[in-house]
Formats: sequence, C-alpha cells, structure tokens
Amino acid sequence: MITMSENRLSCEEVVKQLFAYLDADLDETTSAHIHQHLETCRACCSRLEFERTLRTRIQESGTRQAPERLQRRIRKILDRY
Repeated sequence: MITMSENRLSCEEVVKQLFAYLDADLDETTSAHIHQHLETCRACCSRLEFERTLRTRIQESGTRQAPERLQRRIRKILDRY
C-alpha cells in the first residue's frame, strides 16, 4: 500500500505502482493520486511513456516473424544441444 503524506506521492512510490497503474489495477483514489503526480513530475511521466512504448513494442514483436537468418542461427544452436 502507498503511504501518502498530504496526498502527495514520492517518485519512488509512483514507480513502485507504475505497472499496476498501467494495468488499471489500482483503486480509484490511488490511481487519482498517481495521475496527479504524473501531471506535475516530468521524470515519472517520462518513465510512464517509456513503459507504455516498451509494452507496445513487445506486443507488436510477437506478431512478426523472425528473419530467416535468425531462425537458422537459432536452429543451429538448438541442434547442438
């Protein structure tokens, strides 16, 4: 649980809850406090955007096929074991 002093979160508290915030797994009050912090903290907002972009790219990468050269290299390595 987040400890809030005067309803203000520290960057550390926000980062600890960032994934739950992105997944919408927080109660409304905590989510609102994090949202408020993100509106005023450039560093945490940048971290949020990085994590969102990373998630998107990871999801997209699962839909693309690896290049043939990479597939051959992986098969070769697996054949050794």
